[in-house]
Amino acid sequence: MLKSIMIKNVNATSYFGEMNTISLFSRKKKKYHQFFPIIISFFFNFFFNMNENKAIMLDTSEYEPITWFIYMVKDWIDFVHLAESVSSILQLLLLLSVLFLLTYFVYSTIFLIAHICTIYFYTWKKTYTKEEDTFWRKPRQMLGQCMNLYGKIWHGHEVIGMENVPEGAGLIVYYHGAIPLDYALFVSYFYAKTGRLVRSAIHYGMYLIPGIKLSLDVVGCIKGTKVECVEVLKKGHLLGLAPGGLREANFSDEYYNTVWGTGIGFAQVALETQVPIIPMFTQNIREAYRTVGKTRLMKWLYEHFRLLVLPIYGGFPVKFRTYIGEPIPYDPNITAKELSEKAKIALENLRDRHQKRPGNILRALLERLDKNKKE
Repeated sequence: MLKSIMIKNVNATSYFGEMNTISLFSRKKKKYHQFFPIIISFFFNFFFNMNENKAIMLDTSEYEPITWFIYMVKDWIDFVHLAESVSSILQLLLLLSVLFLLTYFVYSTIFLIAHICTIYFYTWKKTYTKEEDTFWRKPRQMLGQCMNLYGKIWHGHEVIGMENVPEGAGLIVYYHGAIPLDYALFVSYFYAKTGRLVRSAIHYGMYLIPGIKLSLDVVGCIKGTKVECVEVLKKGHLLGLAPGGLREANFSDEYYNTVWGTGIGFAQVALETQVPIIPMFTQNIREAYRTVGKTRLMKWLYEHFRLLVLPIYGGFPVKFRTYIGEPIPYDPNITAKELSEKAKIALENLRDRHQKRPGNILRALLERLDKNKKE
């Protein structure tokens, strides 16, 4: 009984192999991507035919379940159906990729620019091998000039209150927009005016993106751990950070509410290093770019994984004015929690003085025509 079943299976297998050979030659003129399922099916048949031959020679029931499984799979995976299935999956993946790029178009553009900068920095490093303290000065100046030109043309960017930045170390605390473009423009502007590079504490997730670490290092970014922040300030540098971070970027809105959570690490750093805190706010930063999808589910996901980035839209050429407030001096008699609250109030006072709430994109665009509003 088993032998007769095996003989029938062999005949069916031979027929299936002939059908596959005919299919192969009838599809020569089709696109190359359709040969992928054909090759897979060829090896599939070769492997399973070998198991069938073993079953016949040994005359045992050991391979009988495998043989039945072979024909069940072969009936399901026909040459034409396999090609159509793979083609459908590839089309679906292509569609999902396009939707992802459109949804995160702004981020994709930023990362593309960051990679271009990395290539430029690596080229500079290979060309000029002797590293000195001023090794990156010219690349930074060139990048800063490009940023300043962009900020001037596209946003009419101005910085007001430069006199409030101390000569020595200081901790600059700023409001985090959907994209901290205003802060990047401030760093470029400050470097062009003073020659001092402001170090920047950023989200550790940025260092998970392959290919941009050199760019981050050159422009003065650090991971933002307490140890690194203390080290930077003790060396006499200026350090910029946004206490709200990615949480504020995702879930603040056109009302410009500060979303800081319960963390007071920046205040602890300021007290430990005995440096002043300088509040900074940019008018209309939320009108340039806005986030979408601020739901309870997204908030829950962010609080649990801390790497969630909501889709954004924008790029509007609204007016940017960056206001630097008066420094909050070091006070040994104040706690970190009290200092954090004091810095938050100072930042909100800047916001209330210079930002109309709720924000309005059209109004922010029209403010480009107001040349005299400087307070």
